[in-house]
Amino acid sequence: MANSNAELPVGALAYDTETKALGVVMEAFRNYYALRPPRGGIEWDAPREVIRPATVADQIAPALAERNANSRQGL
Repeated sequence: MANSNAELPVGALAYDTETKALGVVMEAFRNYYALRPPRGGIEWDAPREVIRPATVADQIAPALAERNANSRQGL
């Protein structure tokens, strides 16, 4: 289980351990969270047991991966 069963508030950054995606909590309901990518996009639902609060590493990983890809392409 990824979650410590603590309620994440709307607006909190969360990490979906199943899809390995960072999301903003848009809504919490029963056994699911509705998440949206931080820069906008399509919401997805994820079971509470695969969601945890996002760490600093979770937050910087996408930007670091993009920068590394650009570097490999000479950008």
